[in-house]
Amino acid sequence: MAKNSLNIENPFITTGYVNDEYFCDREKETADIIRLLTNGNNVALISPRRFGKTDLLRHCFAQKQIADNYHTFIVDIYSTKSVSEMVGKLGSVILETLKPKGRKAWEAFLQMLVSVRSAVSFDANGMPSWTMSVGDIETPETTLNEIFAYLQNADKPCIVAIDEFQQITKYADANIEAALRTHIQYCSNAKFVFSGSRQHLMGAMFTSPARPFYQSVTVYGLKRIPVEKYVDFCQRLFAKHGKQVEKETVEQLYERFDGVTYYIQRVMNELFARTANGAVCKVDDIEPAIQEIINISSPIYEDLLYQLPEKQSRVLVAIGKEGSAGNVTSGAFVKRHGLLSPNSVKAAIPAMIDKGLLTIDGGKYQVYDKFFCQWLVQNA
Repeated sequence: MAKNSLNIENPFITTGYVNDEYFCDREKETADIIRLLTNGNNVALISPRRFGKTDLLRHCFAQKQIADNYHTFIVDIYSTKSVSEMVGKLGSVILETLKPKGRKAWEAFLQMLVSVRSAVSFDANGMPSWTMSVGDIETPETTLNEIFAYLQNADKPCIVAIDEFQQITKYADANIEAALRTHIQYCSNAKFVFSGSRQHLMGAMFTSPARPFYQSVTVYGLKRIPVEKYVDFCQRLFAKHGKQVEKETVEQLYERFDGVTYYIQRVMNELFARTANGAVCKVDDIEPAIQEIINISSPIYEDLLYQLPEKQSRVLVAIGKEGSAGNVTSGAFVKRHGLLSPNSVKAAIPAMIDKGLLTIDGGKYQVYDKFFCQWLVQNA
């Protein structure tokens, strides 16, 4: 596959997917997902956030076997709060993805959108834009029908990845799961990837016999990239740019952030920038790099903590100082951190999970943003 022609000064990309050269491992996962999709399976891709699910999907979709034969769409619905917003996001992404493919491609889509066609605007060159607001989608069910009609009748098979799919469980319309399941069941020209980071919600959606999506997908859990793969990846990219990084540096960084892709990539980006040409990046360079990242975001962290109710902020700080906290409603935990009561902790936890500030895994609570967690330890 042709490499991206961009001049990449820092090879540790933090703003999305570029191409194979800057993508670490995931060889088996890429092969698995491509095989599943091209053999007629829908997939539920589940892992904690910042494991690189979206970039993995972009990597899969960039491979020749997919890129040459399918229309591919990645729709992030994390920010949506209703079916109307989800439908709007879906339509917008499809239109924007089709625009570079030529007039015939996007016109075929717009011809299906009878219910909202008047809300699509055109610039001076005749190029369309999805400028409609939620209020412009008066009947989201009708517009959703039209979108699925396009997918079914598109000139190529389609693959639609819906990122943060668990968000639909928060919509007021309790029938949206069943409605989507029905649409997908009868859309033979498209396959779907349902990507999600709230593991308990995603697991319940796809493994509970009482839910519409039960047994309709292959559930694929995304694991951490092995540390030896990161070592090879980092040393290769440093060497290509006339620099070196010690094996122990990568290993300690991996351990520090428990193998979570985003944090390793972000710190490696900073370490690369701080390493002069011909120099060697050492273990002692890790802490100053992390501190610089935290210092840059310090005003945001201050404001975030300030916006929380006092009971929540105190619990957040307590969990941050523990790193990984179990039995958070026990008397010992409450006493150790000077909290008000076990009930106050119990009340604060769900709100902070819902806000994405806390995660739970194996009965242990952690501050979701590991940089924020270190800032809390240092400043709160």
